[in-house]
Amino acid sequence: MLFRKTLAWCVHGYTALGLLAAAGMAVLIVYGGDRNFRAAFALMLIATAIDASDGWLARRVQVKELTPSFDGRRLDDLIDFQTYTSLPLLLIWRSNMLPEDWSWLLLVPLLASAYGFSQAEAKTADNFFLGFPSYWNVVAFYLYYLQPVAWISLLIILSLAALTFVPLKYLYPSQKGPYALLTNVLGIAWAILVVVILLYRPVEVRTLVLLSLFYPIYYLIVSWMVSLRTR
Repeated sequence: MLFRKTLAWCVHGYTALGLLAAAGMAVLIVYGGDRNFRAAFALMLIATAIDASDGWLARRVQVKELTPSFDGRRLDDLIDFQTYTSLPLLLIWRSNMLPEDWSWLLLVPLLASAYGFSQAEAKTADNFFLGFPSYWNVVAFYLYYLQPVAWISLLIILSLAALTFVPLKYLYPSQKGPYALLTNVLGIAWAILVVVILLYRPVEVRTLVLLSLFYPIYYLIVSWMVSLRTR
């Protein structure tokens, strides 16, 4: 019993590694510069990998039964809001992707994400996210590497923020939902491609970045198709 309980706390410790990644991101973003921004994106990818795997570990170890006084889901949400929302939006601001006069509009996705995280049905019973699932780390990555004109960047940001309030279903790759296997296989291929991209400056890998868009496009199209089908 002691061994299983220790193992359960180790899983919570594994989840908490995302918080250490968040601290590293904050420092790198504050210092600024291309090398630091790329390192911050690398930490976002690591945090995403932890988030994608800690739930599976928690279920296997049965942490709810072994550590009933500690809510790992709360810890997970606390970390996710930083690594998926507040820090990616801070990077968008710090890297001057938007004109200074427009920077205050980054509060829109920040508040929209807070609303999304706080919804009782943010994750549906049939293993989907409801509303745009605050993938602002992915948004920041593509805006940074592709550098579209400012008004297009703003349109993308505000449109995705608005989709937080639209009750469409989005794939939840780490759960056993529809297309989970395909989504995870494509997600791993995408993550490997992103690792390669992060080794280079944006001007050097534009073609690879455009190629990597296959996964976000697949994710959105399939999610919307599932939503329309269930309706």
